Amino acid sequence: MQSTLISLCVALGIGLLVGAERERRKSSSPDRSAAGIRTFAITSILGAVAMLLGGVALLALAVLVTAGAAMVAYRSNPKLDPGLTTEFALVLMCMLGGLAVQDALLAAGVGVLLALLLVARTWFHHVVRNLLTEQDLQDAFIFAAMVLIVMPLAPDQYMGPFNALNPRSLMTLVVAVMAISAAGYVGGRWLGPRYGLPLAGFAAGFVSSTATIHAMGQRASASPALMGPAVAGAVLSSIATIVQMSLLIGLVQPALLRSLALPLAAGGGAATLYGVVYLVRGSKDASTAPMGPEKGRAFSVTASLVFALVLACVVMISAGLNAALGEQGLVLGALVSGLADAHATAASTASLMASGKILAEQAVLPILLGLTANTLTKSVVAWNSGGAAYARQIIPGLLWMMLAVWGGYWAAR
Repeated sequence: MQSTLISLCVALGIGLLVGAERERRKSSSPDRSAAGIRTFAITSILGAVAMLLGGVALLALAVLVTAGAAMVAYRSNPKLDPGLTTEFALVLMCMLGGLAVQDALLAAGVGVLLALLLVARTWFHHVVRNLLTEQDLQDAFIFAAMVLIVMPLAPDQYMGPFNALNPRSLMTLVVAVMAISAAGYVGGRWLGPRYGLPLAGFAAGFVSSTATIHAMGQRASASPALMGPAVAGAVLSSIATIVQMSLLIGLVQPALLRSLALPLAAGGGAATLYGVVYLVRGSKDASTAPMGPEKGRAFSVTASLVFALVLACVVMISAGLNAALGEQGLVLGALVSGLADAHATAASTASLMASGKILAEQAVLPILLGLTANTLTKSVVAWNSGGAAYARQIIPGLLWMMLAVWGGYWAAR
């Protein structure tokens, strides 16, 4: 009796909640919607009672009756385009009433989610019609295809040379890179142009911090007035490197992330402090700067796939060197791969640990050496792209970050 009473109360509650939102949408004109707070509450209770008395069969009949009544109301509405939101919500409410009998908590959660979707109607319409571009929608479809089709179909087993490659892990990392880059892109669009250049550098750093430093150097060289914001964007891209490295390691091998927590946190904190100084110094100049080269795309599919290819090669090379030379081969492989991409070094080392080929104690040093080698590459790129004035401001920040990383490493030992 107590369980039945709870189910009926949940059904009534979600019916009143969704119905209240629909009631506010109704108007007093003759073409107003036929369903309001009472209709939704009764429909939800109808589903619950049908489930209690006759199980799934009677609930299905109640849903059909509700759908038929909603269709009659829809056809009788004289408006040219009345929409189907209320009608579909009404049918779903009947089903949620039946669900409340079996799982009251799940029914309540779905009911609240439905109410939120209905309440946020204006916001959703504004975003889709005014903020999203055609390219944004294409990127959203690509991301959905990667998450819902490509990643689940990828085999979840180790294969290839030295049995070192896991296609599911590689695809997971590709999706992670795309998602993180998209999050930075959305943040940049939301905040507007005032902090656009530094935030664009931070977002682009998730794709490639080295390429971002190069792009910011070219911008600073072409427009010296934007030197401060460009330096801030370049340094913030190194923070993105630390963040993405932490996320990638955490996805592949969480135990390794705990061993690297202090060095990475120290390096990220140092880079953040250095970047904030230039962000504050150049914020006025940044208000007139464009968003940067990453404005048009939420993420780079090509860059993400190239990252996976580089990662696969690095994993195989590192596994081969580790098999031939032991820990010395792993360190050598980390130094070589770190010159190209610190993310690939971290992810490949974590993959070797996940497959049981190395221990956590053996994985920490190669990752930090790869990050150090990549810092050397960034310094050279900064000098070539932005000249001496740009490099003199970038290189101290990179050195400060690496000193903090190694300080954290020695403190954690």
